[in-house]
Parts: sequence; structure tokens; C-alpha cells
Amino acid sequence: MPNDSLTYRQAGVDIDEAQRALRAIATGVQGTHNDRVVGGIGGFGGLFRASFPEMESPILVSSIDGVGTKTKVAEMVGSFKGLGKDLVNHSANDILCQGARPLFFLDYFGCSRLSGLIFEEVLTGMTEACSAIGCALIGGETAEMPGVYVEDEIDIVGCIVGIVDGAKKLPRGKMLPGTAIIGLMSDGLHTNGYTLARRALFELGSYSVRDEIPALGNGLGAELLRPHRCYFEAVYPLLQESEDIFAIAHVTGGGLYDNLPRVMPSDTRAIIERRSWTVPPIFRLIQDAGNIPDQEMFRAFNMGIGMVLFASREAAPAIVHKLHLAGESAAIIGEIQTGAHDVQIA
Repeated sequence: MPNDSLTYRQAGVDIDEAQRALRAIATGVQGTHNDRVVGGIGGFGGLFRASFPEMESPILVSSIDGVGTKTKVAEMVGSFKGLGKDLVNHSANDILCQGARPLFFLDYFGCSRLSGLIFEEVLTGMTEACSAIGCALIGGETAEMPGVYVEDEIDIVGCIVGIVDGAKKLPRGKMLPGTAIIGLMSDGLHTNGYTLARRALFELGSYSVRDEIPALGNGLGAELLRPHRCYFEAVYPLLQESEDIFAIAHVTGGGLYDNLPRVMPSDTRAIIERRSWTVPPIFRLIQDAGNIPDQEMFRAFNMGIGMVLFASREAAPAIVHKLHLAGESAAIIGEIQTGAHDVQIA
């Protein structure tokens, strides 16, 4: 080969490192597979056996999402495992809002220059989260693109496919005035609001991810990187037991204001009593550092409520009790009333 010849590696893409990283996580990925997965990893497409004899009217439910600029906090801290969990848990919560259980997952990992160790860390978190909810990781894409991505930054995206029987699909259309609103507590920011949080904390507040904050009982970096909580294990069994849960909203970007109306009838209003739960201190820290108005906080962040269940008033106390037994912190935080299609937080 001539001395002045150019290789792909010299141009910025290291195929050998990508292959080494893929081999390193192969065992973990295979550990998520079940008897519905056809073939192994490395094919041009993931294969999944679509046979659901236990369902009368099986409906596939899919969702795709990322973790936003939480990746930048992970880079600041130097810890990436939680991002893989974020991606899977966020996606599982999304399809749970249709009453679906996960079947399989695919991921996208984009970067300027691949670090095999970071890739392995992210995928390890992903496989652990998939295994916890019985979801097979059947494929993905690793994209090393110098000149497209900023040096030393990463982007991750996940696509999930689940299944629900038509008779159990949510929303169920029974939401009437008086319906109870049950809030399930979050584990911090989850995967939304990080652009505002970083501006408030690190630019305006002059905090560092290395700061220990007594009010948090945690280092700031560790608090911001707490993985997105997955509600599947606690909520899905309740959906199979009865029809007292009419709808579910995953509180992501847009907060309570934007996510609850997505599953509410057009002639109803959600009345939320903000004193019915304690807002975690991380949100107060962000608000004080950035001098952020209350309404902006409740629209950018989950403010301590990661998921909302709409349930019959009579069944709501028992549902809250069962959620507590399943390890969730939950409370009745409001009710549905007749009115404009909006949310009022009082």
C-alpha cells in the first residue's frame, strides 16, 4: 500500500473498534432474548416470531424516543450506564399508556468518534433494563460520523414494539367527571428538561456536577443522572385485573400541562392539587438557580410525578394501595371535571 494512501480509520471511522465493542456486549444482548427471537445478533434485520394465540385481537404498539441532552450531563460526570436504562424505561412507559407490554427493542448509538468503553456502558444499561421487563434487544445501529456529531458527544435513540389485546387497549373511553387522578412519583428529572436544567444550574447558578448538595442527599451529578423510572412491573398487572383504570399518561416533555390532555376527553379538565405530593428538592434547586416561574417549571419538568393513572373514584384508594405494595410511591393528586380541555394546577 502506498505511504500516502488513506484508510477509513485515518478519516475518523474505526471499524475494528466498532466490531470489538459489539463482540463485548454480545452476551448481554443475547441474555435478553427469548423463544420468540429467531436467530441471533448481527443479521441485517432482527427477527421476532409474531404469534399471540392468547389474544383475540392483538395490536402492535410502537414508540421511538431519545434521552435528549441528558447525554451532556453524562459526559460531564463520565458515567453512561444510566442512559441505556433511561432509553428502555422511557420507551416502555410510553407504550404502557396504550396498555401494551414490551416485545422487542432496537437502538441507535451515534457519535463523532466511537469510544468502545462508552458504547459498552450504554448497552449494558440497556440490556439490564430490557431483561427486567422481558423485552428482547434484537438489533441496533452504531453510527460513527465525524463532522456530523460534535467531538466527544453521543446521541442515543431507541425504538420499542409491544403488544396489547384490543379489548384492553387504552384509553378505554370511560373517563367522566369525578374520575380520580393518581400520580406515581418520579426519580428526579427522568429524561426531560435537561437543557433548561443545565442552563439554570451550571451557567446561572455556577454549580458543578461534583458539588455535594445537602438538600439532595446526593451529589448533583449523580442526582441528575438518576435513571428514568420504569412503571411497567407495577402498573401492567393492574390493567389485567380490572377495568377501573381508564387511561394512563406518561409525564415527559410538556409536563402535566401537555401530557394529561393527550388521553382526556375534549370536554373535560384535570384539576391537580399540588399540595398532594412533595416536589423533590432537585426541582427547587433548579427553580431557584434560574429564577424560573412555577408554570414554566410544571411545563418543562415532571415535578415529581412521572406517570398519571385515571381511575374510577371508588377504585382509586385500592389502586394506590396496590401500587404501594408493588414498590411505588403514589397518591391521588386530583380529579377530572367538566370543562375546557386543559389542566389546572392549584
